[in-house]
Amino acid sequence: MTKGNAMTTTIESSPTRRRVPLPVTVAAWTAPVLVVGQFALIAVLPVAIASAGALRHVRDRAVRRAAALLAVSYAVPLAIWLTRPDGAQSLSKDMHPAFTGLIVVASAVLLVTLHRAHRRPLPSR
Repeated sequence: MTKGNAMTTTIESSPTRRRVPLPVTVAAWTAPVLVVGQFALIAVLPVAIASAGALRHVRDRAVRRAAALLAVSYAVPLAIWLTRPDGAQSLSKDMHPAFTGLIVVASAVLLVTLHRAHRRPLPSR
C-alpha cells in the first residue's frame, strides 16, 4: 500500500435493525406487574421509561398514543393520591381497582402496538 492511499470501509445499517428500543418493551411489561403486585409507586419508573422511550424513539403514531394512554392512566391515580389529604399510606392501597385494570389494559395495548411496529417492514429509502 502506498502512502497516499487509505482503505475505507463503509458499514451500512442492516435491514433488520430494531425499530423499538428494548428498554421500552421491558418497561411496558414491568409496569403492570408492579401495579398488580402492589408496588404501584415504584411503577412510575417503568411507566416513565416506556412513555419517554416510545414518544422519543418510535415513529409509529399508534405506539405513541398507546404510550400516552399508559402515562395518563398511571398519572391520574397518582395525582389523586398525592392531592387527597386523607389518602392511604401507599398508592397501591389508595388506588381503585378500576385504575389498576386500566393500567394493565393500557400496558397491553402498548405491548401489542410495539409488537406490530417491530414486525412491520422498514420503509425503503
